Amino acid sequence: MQYQEIEIKLYVKNIQDIADLLRSKKAQLIQPRTHELNLRFDTVNGELTKNGRLLRLRKDRTALLTYKGQGQIHQGARIRTEIQTIVADFEATKAILEQLGYQVNLIYEKYRAEYEWQGTHISLDEMPYGNFVEIEGLNPEHIHLVCNDLGLNWEHRIPWSYAELFYKICEKEQIPPNALTFDAFKDRKIILEDYGIFPATE
Repeated sequence: MQYQEIEIKLYVKNIQDIADLLRSKKAQLIQPRTHELNLRFDTVNGELTKNGRLLRLRKDRTALLTYKGQGQIHQGARIRTEIQTIVADFEATKAILEQLGYQVNLIYEKYRAEYEWQGTHISLDEMPYGNFVEIEGLNPEHIHLVCNDLGLNWEHRIPWSYAELFYKICEKEQIPPNALTFDAFKDRKIILEDYGIFPATE
């Protein structure tokens, strides 16, 4: 089994427009719009984050434990090791990780809908600071083609993870860097263009 993630992220103003476009193209809906709660774990000294690695426990329709290795950009796409598995009990898994010495260093949430189209996995993500399209495929060339077919501007792809972008926002907006939640952003208007991130659609 190949434990590898190859993907790009793009910022869009209107996520519903992309959902409508995918439906018009007969994309297969894998998961309807679903709320996610994510717990990101690290050691007391933050060793995972320092080394660009991630240990995450997610709760949506199921519970999912994920490890991601250090990412690198290749031909415009972000590539990293990704190993994940469904777990039976979210709270028990959280307790196991804490007993092993890990602690939650970031809580983040989003709404996500997932589609399969043209051999790629496409996620429509509503984050507290904006809406994004994530396209995952077998190689950067294929992702690039799908991006073009959807009318998305390849040149506006985002080189950072959601957490990395969040930390940049926290530094500028003076937000505590531990809760990427809708409640924490409810009275804030984030202009992503201020961070060099521009919409992939007109």
